[in-house]
Amino acid sequence: MQTWRLQPRLSRRAVLVAAAASAGATARAQRAGKPARVAWLGWTSAEGLSASTKALASFRAGLVERGWVEGRDLELFMRDGDRPRAGDLTAELMKHDPDVVVSVGPMVFGAKPLTGNKPLVFCINGDPVEAKLVASLSRPGGQLTGVTALSTELAGKRLELLKEAMRNGSRVAVLANETHPGVAVERDAIHAAAPRLGVKIQWHALKSPNDLDAALAAVKRDGADGILAVPDNLINRLAQPIAQFALERRLPAISGWDEFAEAGNTMSYGPSRDGYFRQMGWITDRLLRGARPADIAVEQPRELEFVVNLRAARAMRLELPSDLLLRADRQLT
Repeated sequence: MQTWRLQPRLSRRAVLVAAAASAGATARAQRAGKPARVAWLGWTSAEGLSASTKALASFRAGLVERGWVEGRDLELFMRDGDRPRAGDLTAELMKHDPDVVVSVGPMVFGAKPLTGNKPLVFCINGDPVEAKLVASLSRPGGQLTGVTALSTELAGKRLELLKEAMRNGSRVAVLANETHPGVAVERDAIHAAAPRLGVKIQWHALKSPNDLDAALAAVKRDGADGILAVPDNLINRLAQPIAQFALERRLPAISGWDEFAEAGNTMSYGPSRDGYFRQMGWITDRLLRGARPADIAVEQPRELEFVVNLRAARAMRLELPSDLLLRADRQLT
């Protein structure tokens, strides 16, 4: 998969000229009173179609907040599917000649080769630079921009919250997908925060769901006091078996997305999913009004959420500190 960084200078300039022309055409179409066209490529994750439906609702809310009204000045074309179908679904959407294409999660990798000079908005858990989607976070440089959930500050904060939940524990087992773009950033942030918090890190790498049993066996053997699961799509898929293991071993566990806590684990701390997808709507608004994706910095989540699963804590007879509970944005009872 190529990016402009791998192309000759003249070709790069041609791409940017095409992007400017596309943005200008969008702005002119709006001034002429024609509805803007947005293509939505949703991802049916481990949670199924309901998760994509909620994401789309939040995205629509973001556009409404910026003044767009479907049926009056906006047309929205939608497809949902899994990553292997991303290319075919994108091809269907491109028949509508959208002004902006919006892709969820890993769908961007199938969409990117087919969207040409159309702005493409993405959201991913990992590092979009390492994934070769953009040249840099501050200056994407091509036709793509969006939101990334990757954050060194969040990685350190999750370790801090887990330390509080462990009380006197000091051994933290980290489960991480080694194929995840940005895993090195998360690993460095966790190891940097560990000495300050007085914890020792036990790193357990996964590459597929088949690696989980061996990793959990190592966690049991090493005698961890808590589990930190580095958030990504693989970890979200494995949230329930991790929760079952944590319950059996009476271990507090934390990751980034609320679905991890909802699956039966103790805590999650990371982006508010509703805010995350509304944010994509705000970026789409800027593109529809003539901004170039090359000039819109890739954003980190603006809204964070700390979720505590009290049901899980009670089931493992884990007494969480009261000040930890007071900080929770949401408690699952």
